[in-house]
Amino acid sequence: MGRELPRTLATLSPDYQRDAPDYEVIVVDNGSPTPVPNYLLDPLPNAKLIRLDPAPGSPARACNVGIEAASADTVGVFIDGARMASPGVVANAHAAMRTERTIVSTLAFHLGSEPQMQSAKRGYDQQVEDRLLASIDWHRDGYELFTVSVFAGSSHRGWFGPMGESNGLFLSAALWQEVGGFDESFDRPGGGLVNHDLYRRTCELPYTDLTVLLGEGTFHQYHGGASTSGRDLHDELWAEYESIRGRPFVPPTKAASYYGSVAPQSLPHLLRSAELAQPRDLPPLVLDTRSAPLFS
Repeated sequence: MGRELPRTLATLSPDYQRDAPDYEVIVVDNGSPTPVPNYLLDPLPNAKLIRLDPAPGSPARACNVGIEAASADTVGVFIDGARMASPGVVANAHAAMRTERTIVSTLAFHLGSEPQMQSAKRGYDQQVEDRLLASIDWHRDGYELFTVSVFAGSSHRGWFGPMGESNGLFLSAALWQEVGGFDESFDRPGGGLVNHDLYRRTCELPYTDLTVLLGEGTFHQYHGGASTSGRDLHDELWAEYESIRGRPFVPPTKAASYYGSVAPQSLPHLLRSAELAQPRDLPPLVLDTRSAPLFS
């Protein structure tokens, strides 16, 4: 991900993340043919680079290694190094972490006008995406990423519907230990539904509360990955999940509260989320009013 990782790290830098507390960034290089260069971490004052070589095709072990290396009481994981973050992810995840049994989840978006598993079939590629990102000033205001993105497949129900996975999941170190991290039985390249599996198992832990960051998200850059390259792997991935878990995958329907504010650029996605909401199918929703104003 030599093209994508520098952008991801730029969105995790102190110059980009707004009002964030002290935090560290751990990059785990999962056996890249060209090792991640150390200088990419220079803008990050608290950064660590770990390389696995040889490494499995699945990112599960790399994620677990990164979790184990973290020194903070709260640990967030982006399973994919191609996911740019909105500017309030770190600060709001920290603020929303009320107890060590709080799950903080972020919605996932795909850059482009449609999910990349569809757009890739119609010519969307890295060059198209480079031009798209060059058309907005995301370095100055990362909320501009909302203007050139759509809900990812696993987040297609929007902020108010069940999510299949979270691509910016924050848990206490104790809760990471309890859930056991990522299941390395998901060993296919790309990990299959390992992230879905983690999110479902986490939401099923007893005595936990789920908080979804409102107005924040992660944005997937196209890199020909296992699930967004346009190859139809749906049946294979779901069959692998069922063979490991002994049950079909369904998104967790844990009741959620919401924390954050909504920048003008993300308001259309919020309105679309309200349109998609099906009250008869959803658990009660609670708005965390500690964050004010709702709109900024």
